[in-house]
Amino acid sequence: MTPRPGRMAPRRGAGPYTATVRSRHIPTLRDVADQAGVHPGTVSRALNPATRSMVNEATARRVLVAAETLGYRPNSIARGLRTNRSSTVGVLVPDITNPFFPPILRGIEDTLAEAGYTTLIANTDNEAERERMGYEAFLGRHVDGLITATAWLHDELLDEAFQARVPMVLMNRRLGRSGASAVCTDDDLGIKLVVDHLVGLGHRSIAHLAGRMALSTAFARHRAFTYAMEAHDQAVDPGLIVICDRLTEEEGEKQTLALLDQGRPFTAIVAANDMLALGAYDALAKRGLSCPADLSVVGYNDVRFMDKLQPPLTTVRVPKQDLGREAARMLLEQLAHEDAPPRLMLLQPELVVRGSTGPPPSRPR
Repeated sequence: MTPRPGRMAPRRGAGPYTATVRSRHIPTLRDVADQAGVHPGTVSRALNPATRSMVNEATARRVLVAAETLGYRPNSIARGLRTNRSSTVGVLVPDITNPFFPPILRGIEDTLAEAGYTTLIANTDNEAERERMGYEAFLGRHVDGLITATAWLHDELLDEAFQARVPMVLMNRRLGRSGASAVCTDDDLGIKLVVDHLVGLGHRSIAHLAGRMALSTAFARHRAFTYAMEAHDQAVDPGLIVICDRLTEEEGEKQTLALLDQGRPFTAIVAANDMLALGAYDALAKRGLSCPADLSVVGYNDVRFMDKLQPPLTTVRVPKQDLGREAARMLLEQLAHEDAPPRLMLLQPELVVRGSTGPPPSRPR
């Protein structure tokens, strides 16, 4: 707008156009100390979960109340500069859409949060390039440690991380060459329980939907299946062992249909995980077959809702949240004691027998 002659144009940002900006005092650590009547160093220790035990309980409570009253938020960047720690941990998972992983991540997050750490998560889709991208992104953010559930049996990237002395814990897999700490489920026992159950029902011709042998858990469960069958003097028919490209429902359906169409008789399926078992259900429905009257099916992991299927799925229950909790605790131990020796923790699985298994039919499929 052109101003009228003899009248000054309004100055930008002045008059009715002016937004009044009031400076707000951001509470500092010293403000909290003054409010609580303690030394700033005491405030720092009381507000850090890792050092809170060094402060008298009543004093720590007074500091926390003062911080909450003032709206104080610790400056994590400044703390990181002082301690050379970022208070973050990176977690690599192969497939966050797999219902096996959310309970594990909850166990990790809850445990790390209690110790004052924030969890960063990267999904790798079991692809080496994405795994490296996630790993390097974590290092770029100066994470204090790494928890990885990536599934490769031989993983050069994790060997590299171990050699670089990155604090690291493997979860649901092992990396034998490096000697890194690991928290796993005893898959040998889990598969043995499955085979014992099926053989006890009278099954002799048992198929196995296995994952790729490059995947550590798939390899371990396939090996355990072979050992368990041999322990019962049951021959393992190579034609009834199917290597699945992905551990998904779609792949389970595809490979079960292939088993049914090849003409080899079998009466039960042991799937490497619940998603493959769910796909086996889909294949049976397509062929007009009934479970367990025509074919028994067993899964592995006992992810959510497997008890709601028709029939409910017999499966191996893995203590998923415990896997996450123990992996986080093991990493915290490494961060507190850099010279802590590597440890392997095996958690015990449990066979959950439901309606998907029964005696074999008189005429095997």
